Amino acid sequence: MVTMKSTPLDAPLFRMDPERGIEYWGCRAVMAGFTVSGDVGDLVPRGLHVDSPAIGAVLVADYGASTLGPYGEFVSFLRVVDDAGTEGLYVPYIYVTDDAAMAAGREVLGAPKKLAAIDVQVRPEAVVGTLARPSDCTLASVVVQPAERLPAELLDAFLPSGTPLFSLRHLPGPQGATQVSELIQWNCDLAVHKDAFGDDLAFTGPGSVNYPGRSGVDPVHRLEVDTLMAATYLEFDMRLTAGRVVWSDTVAATVREAEPAVATA
Repeated sequence: MVTMKSTPLDAPLFRMDPERGIEYWGCRAVMAGFTVSGDVGDLVPRGLHVDSPAIGAVLVADYGASTLGPYGEFVSFLRVVDDAGTEGLYVPYIYVTDDAAMAAGREVLGAPKKLAAIDVQVRPEAVVGTLARPSDCTLASVVVQPAERLPAELLDAFLPSGTPLFSLRHLPGPQGATQVSELIQWNCDLAVHKDAFGDDLAFTGPGSVNYPGRSGVDPVHRLEVDTLMAATYLEFDMRLTAGRVVWSDTVAATVREAEPAVATA
């Protein structure tokens, strides 16, 4: 029975099975992993710690169908370890093409989703994923030439199914209300499709991450590539489920809202 839903209560923007979460099928994505140039420690909340140098990734996906409908998504990741020693990925930037996906991500998980133009195209030369916001300003592109199969063990090292994801759920409010900041751990289970020969539809090859338009409004370029580690193209199904609250802070909102707690150098 669907018990999790958004407002308006008589016409919710999204509905969700709390046990199965959000389910996806018919997905395809380009992804690149890399060491990050520069200091990005200020992008993660307290309780999470980045590597030195930081390890990041960018994913551009076309979700052919889901329980929220079809949509596109761009995600920036940072590899982190929490205070308990749990390894995972923190999401500093994430964009989608659909309002229900944006609302579900922000309201339930705290994922900092914004609306943007997102595209994944399989071209003769390579597979290209792009993020634009506004639609005539390309902020990021991920390119990979799917030249060879990605070994299963490398996929598990690159994006293991069940990897914990972290995001900061921040709920501001008017003066006198309660402002809430919560570090949420959630879960991603990935099942790569197989072709007619029984092989995984996971490829790797030459690739790149570029930030053509550098925006102070949407600074996805802060995950600047130092050394590219791998670039991949995947076709898959997926399930996202809410996990647990790692920590939670509540304060009385004032005229000048307090900033969410972030890591300090």
